[in-house]
Amino acid sequence: MSLVRRALPEDAMEVLRLRQVMIDSLWSAGGGGPTDWHAESLPTLRERLAEPDGDFVAFVVDHPDRPRALAALAVGTLEYRIGKAGNPHGRVGHVFSVATDPDARRRGYARACMEELLAWFRERGAGHVLLNASAEAEPLYASLGFTRDPDPSMRLLL
Repeated sequence: MSLVRRALPEDAMEVLRLRQVMIDSLWSAGGGGPTDWHAESLPTLRERLAEPDGDFVAFVVDHPDRPRALAALAVGTLEYRIGKAGNPHGRVGHVFSVATDPDARRRGYARACMEELLAWFRERGAGHVLLNASAEAEPLYASLGFTRDPDPSMRLLL
């Protein structure tokens, strides 16, 4: 029996908590990022977690030592883009949140969540999967077959 399960709407607060763990780990100043966005994000996250056949999914592992807490998660979306060579159907997976609770690390939970997420992308016909990797997480992703791309991305905040 797998430790990994699909997140449910009632997991939304814990999903946000682990997403904040991931965000905080990227802050170079050592402090955490702002959390005032959680309350506004929560209703939409609950709605998205309730969609069984949608383009958004989170796979989680329950914390073995803390009831109703999550130990790890991997979250992604499936997006359509016009097809191209190597991906004629234009389905692209995006992994944007992978986190493990600090006291549950080094147990394979993030790997198990990622494997489940990658299977979900495959079942839906994704031609490839994209993610941004921290230096700390890159070995995990490389072991799953991810490679570094020259990234020409740009961003506009609206």
